[in-house]
Amino acid sequence: MSSLSAPSGVNHEEDLVAQARAGDAAAFTELVSRYSRKIFRLASHITQNSADAEDVLQETFLKAYTHLGDFQGNSRFYTWVVRIAVNESLMKLRKRRADRTVSIDEPFPTEDEELVREIAVWEGDPEQRFTAGQLRAILDEAVDSLRPAFRTVFLLRDVDELSTEETASVLDLSIPAVKSRLLRARLQLREKLTRVFKRKGDDVLAYL
Repeated sequence: MSSLSAPSGVNHEEDLVAQARAGDAAAFTELVSRYSRKIFRLASHITQNSADAEDVLQETFLKAYTHLGDFQGNSRFYTWVVRIAVNESLMKLRKRRADRTVSIDEPFPTEDEELVREIAVWEGDPEQRFTAGQLRAILDEAVDSLRPAFRTVFLLRDVDELSTEETASVLDLSIPAVKSRLLRARLQLREKLTRVFKRKGDDVLAYL
């Protein structure tokens, strides 16, 4: 009988990983179920293509299962899986855009550069003017318009809520580089959203 049937205490990530490494297929299935939605959302934002995101989702967990013995436990299992998903997503972008280089390591100015711009203040309650679905669509569109280098950092830090250290590990970046890209992403999002809401004749609260 699978240990997954125990009532409590065994369904933490580390327990599931240990069971999966010991050959418990049900434990790995539980890990897939637990994280597949987040991985698909991340892949969708990076690739901006639902079919590619589906491919990324499948390839990510196939590689995770195949290389489960290589997972050393030095990070969360989810962080390890996210790294696989990001790499698979960027490979999709490179294949689609053979004439452009898409890289999370592309050069960019450091945070020492002056970044702050004068951006209109958002006031009022956005939920009084837009439905939750409209707000989500507006935010998703703004996120998708970011450069891949900034978009990926924003998704990992502010959407998936990975720590700065985890994000740096996933992307093979330094912590200062993660902080710099996150700052740029947030500033660009604020500017983009401000323009959107000004076009609609509305002032709204800042989300970031």
